[in-house]
Amino acid sequence: MQTGAKRAPGAYTVAVKKSILGAKVINTAQEDLGKIEDLVVDARNSRLAYAILSFGGVLGLGDKHFAIPWEALAFDLSQKVAVLEIDKDRLKNAPGFDKDKWPDMADEAWGAGVHDYYGCRPYWQDLSS
Repeated sequence: MQTGAKRAPGAYTVAVKKSILGAKVINTAQEDLGKIEDLVVDARNSRLAYAILSFGGVLGLGDKHFAIPWEALAFDLSQKVAVLEIDKDRLKNAPGFDKDKWPDMADEAWGAGVHDYYGCRPYWQDLSS
């Protein structure tokens, strides 16, 4: 991440797009899991839904992409990385997609499966509670 993360007044941190896109993603064992390629916003609910993680491949070829629920990520501002609590082998077997064939991310059945895989409650369920 670049120095785009700024401390805002109050008890929250504001991170601008340039400090998230391209951010390295690691797990709690400090293993490299790839980088954040894109963000998905649910325009119906005005919520950041997913970070798109690219993993594997060589020089961008053969990368697999994963929609990571936003709630599954933590940001370590001191290391300037995103942290995903997942074993590298489990990520390799996670539901993913080709960078040119994205799934329908508005499909709640698909989204529920993704959230379940990463141990997160679907964010849209929180909105209806």
